[in-house]
Amino acid sequence: MAVTDPLLAPMKGAEHREVGGVQMDTTAAGNCRVKRVVYPVGFRWSKNMKPQVGTDLCMHAHVGFLARGEIHMEFADGCVLEFKAPQVIAIEPGHDGWVVGNEAAVLIEFDFGNETVKSLGMPEKHSH
Repeated sequence: MAVTDPLLAPMKGAEHREVGGVQMDTTAAGNCRVKRVVYPVGFRWSKNMKPQVGTDLCMHAHVGFLARGEIHMEFADGCVLEFKAPQVIAIEPGHDGWVVGNEAAVLIEFDFGNETVKSLGMPEKHSH
């Protein structure tokens, strides 16, 4: 009998989709969306998502809990942020990012769609 990893198991009631190799399971919670996002080994936003989205950098804010793995973020101004599970993250729009190492990154993310920055009181773009 195979043991299922509960962090990756199918989520009851969640909408499942895949974009650029990223697995996303999304559930509404009031005005917020709670998402489990699985970024595979070798994922890089500029390689895997840029062709899908059409912007030079990821223009979405990410706020949540990195439950597994490690991610590296670079902003247009050269600033670098690195996150390693377990860790809370808050990433402003305007970044490229990728999975570090040989383990998928699993992010439990909270967002408000296109209103995430405003709803969470975050800057509209990264600055020092």
